Amino acid sequence: MDKIIANPLILLDVGLGHFLAVSAALFAFGLITISTRKNAVGILIGVELVLNGASLNFVAFSRYVTGSITGHVFSVFIIVMAAAEAAIALAIVLSIFQNFRTISSDYTTELKQ
Repeated sequence: MDKIIANPLILLDVGLGHFLAVSAALFAFGLITISTRKNAVGILIGVELVLNGASLNFVAFSRYVTGSITGHVFSVFIIVMAAAEAAIALAIVLSIFQNFRTISSDYTTELKQ
């Protein structure tokens, strides 16, 4: 017969290790995406995954280690930087598409003159 757990919410106790594992997974998936994609939009998605992994890491350490809001402030700066990066990078991708009719990163070497 199975044991009856008196408090089922004890299984939902999420600690620093859980956040670090998710953060490391996001960061690793971002690096894999950046290194394997030839499509410029796919590379941008990988960069966003890396930034989200770093942001989650800052917030987790801020919550569980220091107890201050410093990590949250860094996270807001990362979000603002990611939005600016996405706007500028998408403008570059649109310019590449306008010139080469493709968004493959292989053709960006022809921009050198």
